[in-house]
Amino acid sequence: MLGGCSRELPPEAEGRVVIDYWEKWTGFEAEAMQAVVDDFNASQDRIYVRYLPVSQIDRKLLLAIAGGNPPDVAGMWSYAVAAYSENNALTPLDTYVAEAGIVEEDYYPIFWELGLHRGHLWALPSTPATNALHWNKKLFRDAGLDPDKPPRSLAELEAMNEKLLLRDANGRIIRLGHNPQEPGWWNASWVAWFGGEPWTPEDGMLADSPQMREAFAWFESYPERFGGHDLQQLRNSFGNFASPQNPFFTGRVAMTLQGPWLYNFIKDYAPEDFEWGVAPFPSLDPERWPGVTIAESDQLVIPAGAKHPEEAFEFIRYVQQQGPMEKLCLGQKKFSPLVEVSDAFYAEHPNPYIKVFADLAASPNAARTSPITIWNEYRNEMTNAVDTVFLGDATAEDLLPPLQKNMVEAYDRAQERWERVAEQREEEWRQDVEE
Repeated sequence: MLGGCSRELPPEAEGRVVIDYWEKWTGFEAEAMQAVVDDFNASQDRIYVRYLPVSQIDRKLLLAIAGGNPPDVAGMWSYAVAAYSENNALTPLDTYVAEAGIVEEDYYPIFWELGLHRGHLWALPSTPATNALHWNKKLFRDAGLDPDKPPRSLAELEAMNEKLLLRDANGRIIRLGHNPQEPGWWNASWVAWFGGEPWTPEDGMLADSPQMREAFAWFESYPERFGGHDLQQLRNSFGNFASPQNPFFTGRVAMTLQGPWLYNFIKDYAPEDFEWGVAPFPSLDPERWPGVTIAESDQLVIPAGAKHPEEAFEFIRYVQQQGPMEKLCLGQKKFSPLVEVSDAFYAEHPNPYIKVFADLAASPNAARTSPITIWNEYRNEMTNAVDTVFLGDATAEDLLPPLQKNMVEAYDRAQERWERVAEQREEEWRQDVEE
């Protein structure tokens, strides 16, 4: 990383303010942003952005900020905004966006919300995502199901699950319609499809809410119906996600919850004749909760202590324009977080289902990761609980009350830490905004 920061600058950077931009992307995602950076650098002669891919960016960014030598711009995940801002590691963007004329109405509301915390705006989106049901049409057809009619409710999904189930002569599962543990990235958020949330400002932690109990009853039905040991054997047979052995591509699972990025892996790793579709993942009650999804976003921030914050925001502002944003999101095969999108964007987009993800972002039931500093801890604890249930080793009654107790204690400790510095932090933020 340090070697990257000391790269020799090209001649066109001479005489300009050079800002360093750290980002977590590699491969085609990095190439897509590099193209936008190149356009920005060519669009004017005052600022030069040096784009630097950085691994383990969460840890390295905090170390750089603490050491007084942060980059001017950084890309981070939306769930980290709460912890970074409360640790005084970010620069509030309120004044910058006001002066630039950037307003909430420019975006899908959920993506503006992801940059907010404790009354201030800390981040603006780069590439967004929602998740949706992906299904294998050939497997539907083979099981006697209509390949163009995905499930509309969880009850329909589980009825299809029974028809799609396939065991070998020894009784081992070789195909399952759906398994909530594949890929297992949203264990802390499944409660959204049951009308609940992991946390609310009014109620605090909700790890043992009635809605969470309903979600866990759904989890518990899997080892009861299919056998915990059999499910584990099936999971052990899965190949790597980014490979031809991905279980969705090999037909080991017929339905999966995934984001728009899955198209890139289908294109690279799935069989040439792979037939697939995308639709909203069905909720427990689709009449009450249609269009449920988890919305997340890559975010652009100005770290606290950045040497060139005004120039850094000039670049962030450039990315928020329709043309550069569409170029970035098209390059990464995602949709735009902006409400205004050109006809050409969708016409040129290679993912035939990209509009499904964009429409889900506008859904009133689009949920987000909870804006709490203990989110990673909560997510890990919930994943452990879900894994235990799927093995058939415990029930919600065993796991959720102590999990709720532990999370309330962790949340209370985080709140106490915040309250000790809140007055000072808020005064510092107020001064930053006024200046």
